[in-house]
Amino acid sequence: MAEWAWEARARTGETKKGTMEADSADTVNGKLRAQNLNPVKVTKKAAEINIPMPAFLKELTKKKIDQKEIVIFIRQFATMIDAGLPLVQCLEILSAQGDNPALNEVLKAVKNDVEQGATFSDALARHPKTFDSLFCSLIRAGEMGGILDTILNRLAIYIEKNVKLVRQVKGALTYPLTTFAIALAVCAVLLGWVVPTFEAMFKDFGGELPAMTGFVIGISNGFLVWAPYLAVGLAAIIYGCSYTYKHPKTQPYWHQFMLSVPVLGPVMRKIAVARFTRTLGTLLSSGVPILDALDVVAKSAGNVIIERAIDYTADKIREGRNMAEPLTESGVFPPMVVQMIAVGEQTGALDQMLNKIADFYEEEVDVAVAAMTSLIEPLMMVVVGGMVGFLLIAMYLPIFDIAGKVSNQH
Repeated sequence: MAEWAWEARARTGETKKGTMEADSADTVNGKLRAQNLNPVKVTKKAAEINIPMPAFLKELTKKKIDQKEIVIFIRQFATMIDAGLPLVQCLEILSAQGDNPALNEVLKAVKNDVEQGATFSDALARHPKTFDSLFCSLIRAGEMGGILDTILNRLAIYIEKNVKLVRQVKGALTYPLTTFAIALAVCAVLLGWVVPTFEAMFKDFGGELPAMTGFVIGISNGFLVWAPYLAVGLAAIIYGCSYTYKHPKTQPYWHQFMLSVPVLGPVMRKIAVARFTRTLGTLLSSGVPILDALDVVAKSAGNVIIERAIDYTADKIREGRNMAEPLTESGVFPPMVVQMIAVGEQTGALDQMLNKIADFYEEEVDVAVAAMTSLIEPLMMVVVGGMVGFLLIAMYLPIFDIAGKVSNQH
């Protein structure tokens, strides 16, 4: 059966257009006349050629779901639930009006699962790339407690704060690495193109070159010879670091290094404490049992050392101990944090205490990142300026000598 494009005129004189599947143009004409339409033009549409796209290209072209879009969805969803709209209707409205097709597709799938009898949290859990275990645990607690709209608002606040923390982590790591990469690129350009140009000019002048100039020219010549090997070696180092960072056996060493390295380590530790306390405080205040909450927090810690400390704490709580003692034994969390958690346990306000700790450490992270940036910025400027200045002085020394000799002759 082919597809036909048709144009017809109604009895009122109005022109109508459309498409229809039929075996022939005569069949289309007959169906149009049966609808009291007078056929004007019927043409066969060309067959569309559908070339299947490879899976990896689909992943590359598929628009990702940003955390900001999740926050917007949560707030709109909470408003609708608070207004008394049925769950399925909320999902149907939000899946139809969203700007991200990927998120719309996920929401439609969630709506279909809910219509078939699944709970909202279980339907969300079937899409772990979009809704993580923390998200699903909070939604499950909201469903059980009948406070879904309240939980959604808490979740939106949590995600917004977590996005800010992630941005700070990237900023803390990206700035020094980018500056160092620029310094290497500048030196490579000077050694690979600028210095050889000066060397050719000095050969035309003749005479003995200053020691500094000869040293730089020697480095430049060596760089030109070894540049391909250096590039391969650098690529191998980057790949090796990336591979070992992701490998389960070597990842703990990297995470321990990041927590203990000067300047960056204290910032990473404060970020880890802020994330741990904020996540656990949000879960506990939403009614999630402490062992379930610790399990979720461990998975979302983002650092293997922190994750092991949380798992160790959960095991000790199962044995009947309180939370503060195993946190102290882990040696990961600062004494002030552990003491405040102990006070929260004693007073029965652990969730409030955790949120207060999170507020404090989030402010500390802001100050620490700003201080680290202000420390690294002049340091990197001195290093880059010193390297470039050394190369330029070495290249201009022979010119100064030549200028001095010329002025003495006159």
